[in-house]
Amino acid sequence: MADSLIYMTPVSPFASPETSVLNESIISITDDSLVELIKLRDAEEDATSLGLRLEIVSGPGEEFKYDLSLDEFRKAAFTDEVRTHGGMKVIIPAKDVELLTGAVLDYSASGGLVIRNPNKPVVASVEGLVKDDAMSAEIESIVAVEVNPALAAHGGFVTFMGHDEKGTAYLTMGGGCHGCSMSKMTMLEGVQTTLVEKVEGLERVRDITDHASGENPFYR
Repeated sequence: MADSLIYMTPVSPFASPETSVLNESIISITDDSLVELIKLRDAEEDATSLGLRLEIVSGPGEEFKYDLSLDEFRKAAFTDEVRTHGGMKVIIPAKDVELLTGAVLDYSASGGLVIRNPNKPVVASVEGLVKDDAMSAEIESIVAVEVNPALAAHGGFVTFMGHDEKGTAYLTMGGGCHGCSMSKMTMLEGVQTTLVEKVEGLERVRDITDHASGENPFYR
C-alpha cells in the first residue's frame, strides 16, 4: 500500500495551497493510519478544528518516545509545521522536524499506531566531562581491545562518553546490553572491575543508558 506524504514548507501553516512550495518531506503516513486518525478525530465534537499533533517527548540520550494527540491546529505555533494530509491536519513542532524526517506512521489492528523512525536520538551528554586527555585515551583503548570484544559475544557493546574530575567514567550500553535485565550487573561487576583495575585514578563507572527503552526493558 503506497504511503502518503506530509510536506514541510517555509510558509505559514495557514497559507493557501497555491502559495506553498513543496521542499522536503517530513514523515510518511500510510493509508491505514490515516483512516484510523480521521476516525478518532471525527469522534470528537470539535472535529473540524482538530489535527494530529506529533511530538517527541523523550530527553537527550533516550530512545524516542512520542506523544500523539488531537490538538487545535489554529492554535499551533507559527514555527510549527502544519500540513493538510488527506483531509487531516498534522502538526509537527519545529524542534522535532529534523528528528522525524523520513519516519513512517503506520497502523495495524494488533499494534495500533506505530512510528518507524530511521533517525537516532541526540547522544546523552553530561556537562564538564573530559574526553581528550591521557585517561580518556587509556579507557577507550581498553574498551575497544578488551571490554567490547567480550560483550560482543552477547551482542552488546559500551561507548565511553567521558570522565569527570572525581574519577567517574560515563558510558552507554548498546546492542544486546540495551534494556537487558543483566546489563546493570554487567556494567558494575564486569566493565567497572576491568576499567578500575587497569586505569590509574579511575574509581567507578556510571551507566547513563536509558534502559527503560530497548527491546527488553527492565525499568518499566
